[in-house]
Amino acid sequence: MLAYRLVDWQKPQLVDMPAPEASIGNVVIRIGGAGLCGTDVKLIAAPPGSTPFIPPYTLGHEIAGWVHEVGPGVSTLRPGDAVAVSAGAFCGRCALCASGHTNYCAAAQSGRGFGQDGGLAEFISVPERHAVPIGDLAPEDAAPLTDAAVTAYHAVRQVYPKLGPESTTVVIGTGGLGGYGVQFLRLLCPTTVVAIDTSPMRLEFASALGAHVTLPADDTNVASIRDLTGGQGADAVLDFVGTESAVHTAMASVRPLGSIRLVGGAGGSVPFGHSTLPAHGVDIVSPVGSTLRDLIDVLALARAGRLRIESERYSLADVEQAYDALRDGRLLSRAVVVP
Repeated sequence: MLAYRLVDWQKPQLVDMPAPEASIGNVVIRIGGAGLCGTDVKLIAAPPGSTPFIPPYTLGHEIAGWVHEVGPGVSTLRPGDAVAVSAGAFCGRCALCASGHTNYCAAAQSGRGFGQDGGLAEFISVPERHAVPIGDLAPEDAAPLTDAAVTAYHAVRQVYPKLGPESTTVVIGTGGLGGYGVQFLRLLCPTTVVAIDTSPMRLEFASALGAHVTLPADDTNVASIRDLTGGQGADAVLDFVGTESAVHTAMASVRPLGSIRLVGGAGGSVPFGHSTLPAHGVDIVSPVGSTLRDLIDVLALARAGRLRIESERYSLADVEQAYDALRDGRLLSRAVVVP
């Protein structure tokens, strides 16, 4: 089969390799769609030894397709079933998994596409517990839901208790993740959604997804948010960018007892101390991924037709072009490779 692999540090390559076989408790999936993520770009650019994920391995952690073969002991899936694959490789047995926190399982610290073979290939083998049936949902639509959508959903669910009818939530960055953040806020909460982005195209997209207010990312953001909230600040800020300027906007825009979720991984940091907190009683969390329960919930919303799923499709042969578009900021939503 063909696979796009990090064959060595900073050396991605489309190669021919043996297709996987179904082992005990595992299923082989024929890939129908694999989404691209900014994390992939960081892994490709990472210098030797800078991450715990040692090449070679196949890239791609947003995966959906059809069961091709089942191994011994598989009981719930059959060949031909359409499934989405959880991004994290959780064990399913530890105390964290038992309590529903599969994203914090030790086994999930590496996973498909980061340390283990991922979905930018024609086939992949995964444990049965990691594959969630998607019914009539197309795999190329389901693929970006397994990370981009569920990561945003996880962050929204964390701040949900504070988002009543008079609340305001700021979404910084409305691309592949933030666009889903806007949607989940509108689906789940009566909050007023304020979207911020550097791209007029993405701000127009955020408005189409339901954002009540859109603001270009500039030095007037904080004042605009304060004006919109009567000087109080936002009840929640979801930062899907993570640059120093985005983190500064989040810190300066939140109200006392508000929430900040730092989802984007662009290297920005929060100066933490009694005198540096943005307001009293603010909780600041950098959530990691999502849980299996999140994935099940998001897929149910998608199957019910309640999510707008936007993606730009590429063939496996054109994966380099897809990554270039991601690096250059030319994507409106998510790039999906369809082998």
